[in-house]
Amino acid sequence: MAVENLLIAKSKRDISLISKMSNRHGYITGATGTGKTVTLQVMAESFSRIGVPVFLADVKGDLSGISMPGGGNPKVEERIAQLGLPAYTYGGCPVSFWDIFGEKGHRIRTTISELGPMLISRLLDLNDVQSGNISLMFKVADENGLLLLDMKDFRATLNFLVENADKISTEYGRVSETSIQSIQRNLLALEEQGAEKLFGEPALDIHDMMKVNANGMGMVNILAADRLIMAPKIYSTFLLWMLSELFEQLPEVGDLEKPKMVFFFDEAHLLFTDAPKALLQKVEQVVRLIRSKGVGVYFVTQNPTDVPDSILGQLGNRVQHALRAYTPKDQKVVKAAAETFRANKGVNVEEAITQMGVGEALLSFLGLDGVPEPVERAFICPPHSQIGPIDASKRNEIMNNSALKGKYDQDIDRESAYEVLLKRTQQLEQVQAQQQQQIQQQQMQAQQAKQYQKAASPKMKGVGAGGLAGILGGLGVLGGLGGLGGLGGSPKSAAKNVAKNAGEGLMRGILGSLLK
Repeated sequence: MAVENLLIAKSKRDISLISKMSNRHGYITGATGTGKTVTLQVMAESFSRIGVPVFLADVKGDLSGISMPGGGNPKVEERIAQLGLPAYTYGGCPVSFWDIFGEKGHRIRTTISELGPMLISRLLDLNDVQSGNISLMFKVADENGLLLLDMKDFRATLNFLVENADKISTEYGRVSETSIQSIQRNLLALEEQGAEKLFGEPALDIHDMMKVNANGMGMVNILAADRLIMAPKIYSTFLLWMLSELFEQLPEVGDLEKPKMVFFFDEAHLLFTDAPKALLQKVEQVVRLIRSKGVGVYFVTQNPTDVPDSILGQLGNRVQHALRAYTPKDQKVVKAAAETFRANKGVNVEEAITQMGVGEALLSFLGLDGVPEPVERAFICPPHSQIGPIDASKRNEIMNNSALKGKYDQDIDRESAYEVLLKRTQQLEQVQAQQQQQIQQQQMQAQQAKQYQKAASPKMKGVGAGGLAGILGGLGVLGGLGGLGGLGGSPKSAAKNVAKNAGEGLMRGILGSLLK
């Protein structure tokens, strides 16, 4: 497989990004309105044309035009003539549209379990103690067979922690009910931003984004982010999860002739703003190691200082559009941006950054030896695809013809933590109800026994000799004796025997009544 040179800009010479070095990452920076979006589009379609799948977030809603051929744009024709480019063959790229809300693309979801405790804590803006309770929740869920798929699973498991706090605290560490309550409040606020749409099944299979069409062009995956960007924590956390998924699922491939995928992270400053140290270390690790998985990562933001130095140092391919220096702080930013480039005697970088027009940029790409080339000032080449958005009908047509149609559109709600815990609760309530019913029956039987005993006791008091005879006659005891003389003894002895036998018969009768 040959190494490709991707023409990105032109000055006195062609300025190309070498495909073999494009997994060494990069950035596109510049003030609003200086041409970053068109540069992103040019780079994305260049990768697509050599068979490299691309992911990008459409924050402003104007990147869908990459799906259609360009042409008919006077400014584009003028730039082509200005740069002396050969006759352009306009063409679009194969596109898959994605949308967390399912409105402008295929539904895209992940699960609570796949996001993991660190990113969940970032999403909910939790402190260290609260994050510790989230880690505890994941451990308890794993060991109790509780799948964490969606928001209701999350809530149910948090409640499970509180209800079993004493036992869990003994086995795993202290459960803070106050922290759990704070987490639940943050969860409510997150749901109001639409976060419940992010979680569930079917979860995204990252390989569905790594497709190549029949003509060998890489799929351009466009995430509709114009609404999502209004919830910046959700936006940045989700994109970081995608990057982590690529890192975890793809095998090691080393340095290839071209990347397996290129990932553009627009509005990259949102990822790093207020990020805890542990998360920044995780991002740094992913960016450092993911290139060995064949993935190139490009951060798009207003200026290079938005990216931490530990990550900025790993970004070898750089495109800097104009910056404005109206304040002393702005001037410091310009100076810092200028110092990130390899010097070129023919270019005053610090001066050029504030003077460049729209579509003009300072560029420095890695050579085949891995060394950054000297910075050059140049014009970005126009894209071969349409600049600006397509209409809703064309978007719907592309979605309806997509091979992914129907795979992610319908929610699947299988048994998970919520259902398991609900079933356990119902079973426990049923057992408790049965036990209560048994207790009530035993109490009723005991009460009835007391009543029978109380009713029988007065009949045995004050029974004389005459009364005894009447009772015995009523019971039929005397009927079979045949008279006192037939007993073969004195009347006194006979009377004792009669009384003894009658008493035994009477007690058997009373006990028999009680045991029925």
